[in-house]
Amino acid sequence: MRSKLVAGIVAGLIGGVVFGMMMQMMAAPDGKPMMAMVAQVVRSESLVVGWLYHLFNSAVIGAIFGWLLGSRIGGYGSAFLWGVLYGVAWWILGGLILMPLLLGMPVFAPLMMEMMRPVAMGSLMGHIVFGLILGISFLLLTRSRREIPVTAANGNTEV
Repeated sequence: MRSKLVAGIVAGLIGGVVFGMMMQMMAAPDGKPMMAMVAQVVRSESLVVGWLYHLFNSAVIGAIFGWLLGSRIGGYGSAFLWGVLYGVAWWILGGLILMPLLLGMPVFAPLMMEMMRPVAMGSLMGHIVFGLILGISFLLLTRSRREIPVTAANGNTEV
């Protein structure tokens, strides 16, 4: 895939599916899956709507990654580093600022409300996993197999 924007969208969707599965298994304080809380951002109770909204955001966030950081991804190390940093940045922006505001709560409410702290920590882990998958997927989508060095079991590096 040559376009960094398209690769970012696809990588964002790949990471978004994994993060979404994590949110589907994680319970909000009301006992419902976290994906139901995501749906509430757009005034819905539907898990399907939550998934659609989440995947839309994943695609947009992935596109921004490709546009903003795509040229910095040169190998596995930079893909891991920038992916994790980007995931943490979106946890702060999305999980601690935007989502609480859109749900009528104060900024940083997930950290200030004791019952929400486990959700906040689960969200942090999910955003880190999303960022890792986004970075690695982006690398694999934008580089041909010959450009990524692979170390064989015998220690020799193959290109």
